[in-house]
Amino acid sequence: MSEQAAARFHDITITVNGKVQSRTVEDRKLLADFLRQDLKLTGTHLGCEHGVCGACTVILDGVSARSCLTLAVQADGACVETVESLAPVKDGVAGMHPLQQAFWERHGLQCGFCTPGILMSLAELLREDADPDEEKVRLVLSGHLCRCTGYQNIVAAALDAARAVRAGAKP
Repeated sequence: MSEQAAARFHDITITVNGKVQSRTVEDRKLLADFLRQDLKLTGTHLGCEHGVCGACTVILDGVSARSCLTLAVQADGACVETVESLAPVKDGVAGMHPLQQAFWERHGLQCGFCTPGILMSLAELLREDADPDEEKVRLVLSGHLCRCTGYQNIVAAALDAARAVRAGAKP
């Protein structure tokens, strides 16, 4: 194997869900694989692995990103939030983010495979706009493929969560 073809390894440090993580990774390792394999954060799902389905969506430095299209080395020095970051922990007990609560109440998921990515995109939306209309929610959802729900309950859940955030629920 030539030197060019040999894998290269890099030391990276990424803040994931508020915790600093330092590892040595292969230069071609995807952020999704880093999260799932190295950090055991399996909430980030891999669907199409082409950036189309949205299942792998995380928040990278405040902006939603497809972790199947991002190399772990590209996230060096960045802050990453995964779906595991949404549930607040109080006195050692995990609660639910307003989006999670609304999804549960509105039956906004079925198989749940697409749900983590959808939740992360909607969390970004609610940070930017605590009063989105249905059109804005549907625009965000247009970057996600869900084969089970038909999206109606997801939209209703997102709008319910927005109302809860405006009423003071902690996102």
